[in-house]
Amino acid sequence: MLGDRALVDAVLDDFEQAPLDDAHRALFRLVDQICADSTQIDQAAIDAAKATGWGDEALYDAITVCALFQFYNTWIDATGVHDLPAAAYTAMGPRMAKGGYAGPDDA
Repeated sequence: MLGDRALVDAVLDDFEQAPLDDAHRALFRLVDQICADSTQIDQAAIDAAKATGWGDEALYDAITVCALFQFYNTWIDATGVHDLPAAAYTAMGPRMAKGGYAGPDDA
């Protein structure tokens, strides 16, 4: 999806209808279930994602990222921390895609 804004927008609009392969659709389906109600995730949900080729580490990473963002969103909502403008995220995207979270002094 890197560099394909139209695909990102399609996924954000409706990942089930977006032009994704079965593996990515299954991963988004799992993450969507986690966001809706993580208590309802069962082995069948994990197995459905694994059936499309995702391994334990990839699913663990997806679950962890999802959980962390839910935590951050809850914390931000409860503390009143203000979000950055959309333009700031747009500007950060290429840098994050290239170098991750490490800053220029972390290399």
